[in-house]
Amino acid sequence: TGAVVLHSRGLRIAGAAVGAREARVLEHRAAEQVALLPDQPLRAGHRYTLRFQYSANLSESFHGFYKSTYRTREGELRLLAATQFEPTAARMAFPCFDEPAFKARFSIRIRREPKHLALSNMPIVKSVNITPWLVEDHFDTTVKMSTYLVAFIVSDFKSISKVTNHGVKISVYTVPDKISQADYALDAAVKLLDFYEDYFSIPYPLPKQDLAAIPDFQSGAMENWGLTTYRESALLYDPEKSSASSKLWITVVIAHELAHQWFGNLVTMEWWNDLWLNEGFAKFMEIVSVSVTHPELRVEDYFLRRCFDAMAVDALNSSHPISTPVEDPAQILEMFDNVSYEKGSCILNMLRDYLTADVFKAGLVQYLQKYSYQNTKNEDLWTSMTNANDQNFFFFQICPTVRSDKNELQGDGFCRSSQQPSSTAHWTKGETLDVRAMMDTWTLQKGYPLVTVTVRGKNVHLQQERYVKGEDSASSTGYVWHVPLTYVTSKSDTVQRFLMTTKTDVIILPEEVEWVKFNVDMSGYYIVHYEGDGWDRLIKVLKENHAVMSSNDRASLINNVFQLVRIKKLSISKALDLTAYLKHESQIMPVLQGLSELIPIYRLIERRDVDGTGKQLKEYIVNLFKDLIDRQSWSDDGSVSERLLRDSLLHFACVHGYQPCVDKATAYFTEWQKSDGTLSLPADVKSAVYTVGAQTSEGWDFLLSKYRLHSFSLERHNMELALSRSRRKDKLQWLMDQGLRGDIIRTQDLPSIIVFVAKNPSGYHLAWTFLKENWEKVVEKFELGSNSVAGIVTGVTSRYSTSSQLAQVKEFFSSLDEKSARLRCVQQAIETIEDNIQWMDRNFEKVKTWLQHNHP
Repeated sequence: TGAVVLHSRGLRIAGAAVGAREARVLEHRAAEQVALLPDQPLRAGHRYTLRFQYSANLSESFHGFYKSTYRTREGELRLLAATQFEPTAARMAFPCFDEPAFKARFSIRIRREPKHLALSNMPIVKSVNITPWLVEDHFDTTVKMSTYLVAFIVSDFKSISKVTNHGVKISVYTVPDKISQADYALDAAVKLLDFYEDYFSIPYPLPKQDLAAIPDFQSGAMENWGLTTYRESALLYDPEKSSASSKLWITVVIAHELAHQWFGNLVTMEWWNDLWLNEGFAKFMEIVSVSVTHPELRVEDYFLRRCFDAMAVDALNSSHPISTPVEDPAQILEMFDNVSYEKGSCILNMLRDYLTADVFKAGLVQYLQKYSYQNTKNEDLWTSMTNANDQNFFFFQICPTVRSDKNELQGDGFCRSSQQPSSTAHWTKGETLDVRAMMDTWTLQKGYPLVTVTVRGKNVHLQQERYVKGEDSASSTGYVWHVPLTYVTSKSDTVQRFLMTTKTDVIILPEEVEWVKFNVDMSGYYIVHYEGDGWDRLIKVLKENHAVMSSNDRASLINNVFQLVRIKKLSISKALDLTAYLKHESQIMPVLQGLSELIPIYRLIERRDVDGTGKQLKEYIVNLFKDLIDRQSWSDDGSVSERLLRDSLLHFACVHGYQPCVDKATAYFTEWQKSDGTLSLPADVKSAVYTVGAQTSEGWDFLLSKYRLHSFSLERHNMELALSRSRRKDKLQWLMDQGLRGDIIRTQDLPSIIVFVAKNPSGYHLAWTFLKENWEKVVEKFELGSNSVAGIVTGVTSRYSTSSQLAQVKEFFSSLDEKSARLRCVQQAIETIEDNIQWMDRNFEKVKTWLQHNHP
């Protein structure tokens, strides 16, 4: 070849050579590429060494080799430099072939001042003093890996260390003043790394694993091989001050990054279109690992919420298949979304439920062993799963789990029931099960199925179609999924299974039943509609004895019923009828699901409230949970889920003006203020107390003065939430301006502050104006296509429900350059507003009527 083309972005290349001979360099800025032109063509089969001399400034954003700062307790400003390369920013630090399939070994040397220390993926082999004020660290050569996983940090961090049972040295690095908050993360990392080595039957290949808390960090964390990096809030924990939700979040994030050391680092997707092979897996493995290493966190309880979050965007026409083509850096960044992460993890959970945990695990291990240090595509995973399944003679596991006298296995591997041909005969033939054919329906088409169930005597008629919001449902014909249905009935709580692979099908029950509930525990990524009086029967069960169903089943009914209202399959009054049972609910998942369906409806109505309907709806919601709120103790007692529930409920009650809650929070805040912030408040009531306190101007100023102090750094999120609930527009504006400046409020927190302000009835105009006026700056800082930008766009507009708001949003985004206007988050925002408009037009009067009859 006469040219070698590499990636480079923002690097000033002074010269280049091939071996000892100089070479010309051409730059293609738009493509982020450089071409190296040797004086003679390079010949196949020969080894050449390319040398570049280049320099660059530390990046001012959150990607590349970037600058971060922090203040010590004494207020001194200190600098550090860290890296964030995924997906396409390694090229901002060094010229390279910056694509995941170009795996290589990396040898790194770093020069630094003696007061700093340098970290990278591998341990230091030796340090050389070059001058009295300059040290050169030589790091060991890495294993074969992709460029996006290279990392280095130069800082004055302190660390603590432990060694795992398998002999890996684990260290946590933080700014010196916060090293006392590193113990929890260190212990969790040791447990989790040991778990993964055992689960995957593949040793962790590096001698060490460092976890570093970076003061300025855009996402939650990053899985760089051997040097994982985190936001401070995702790693630092103080047993005295931190809430239960903080403990859960930290454990899960560490579990996610350590899972990547196998899924992603050892075995990497060939190209970003299959990013979900990294992210869906790491997200799914959080649950698998933490439920074993930290059973008290009951992490599996919260799995549902992710699937609901994924479905919210996946129901839009602007959604995309899990595996979808991408070409440029902005499109690649857009893949880091709810579909790759949450939907990816939900379909894996569904597959595990279908194959059984043992077969699923065998398939994973086979996949990881076969493709170690290589790159894979979607189908490679399904092949491994199918093979594992064949080796496990799957037909032993296809009979429903009931007493053996009712079922015998026939020679052909079908299940038969001695009374009548069992519906499970449909499940699968014993010989093979084509995992790929099934899973392609979930990864190569966007959206998810709505399964409609009609019970006629013993016959259960099934029909599937794509669930899609909005008017354009014609576009969804031709979608068929292989749906692993599960169900329980009034007569049997034994989970029955049935693989539905066609548009329609029929199941024959052994006897007539009073009710049937499909998608047991919502382990499948689909929603269910019950035709005829199916919903009435389920509502009756919830009212009379909700405990006959699992709490996840109850949460899924609450979610599904409101999704069916959105597509006109059910009336809003039916959905509200169902919520009435919540008066007797005490489990965290159904309660939170009830709140997350009802509050957005209240917020939509409140924005347009002309006749007091909003106020009435708010009273109805508060009244539903009043008894449960009254039973909450203002303390940190109880299990993790009880503490999380308390935190959410008290915050909800105080924000929505439930007087007993407001009075108690006010009393706490006054005491806290009198003690000048020294009084120790229970961690789980802080969000309620701060929010109420910040409603007065004086309380707001006091809270801000504490926000700026070192000793309250762990509570910044709660304080930002409270400060952004103020009714004073000047204060809300000040918060956003400061977030952009990045001095008092870190710019990493700006996206969530803008969204908090947008959710505040006094702030939604301000947030929209701020977004329009500062669009260029926001994009420059957070990058076009990033999750941060998407979160701002959808968060600011999610409660718009008028045609003039829709027109404003369309007008602003169409005035931008083509790339910005075409962003997926813009399409999502527009579709959501259109959906809100239709929802209000159809349902506002009905809600009003229902409240008059049911909540006089």
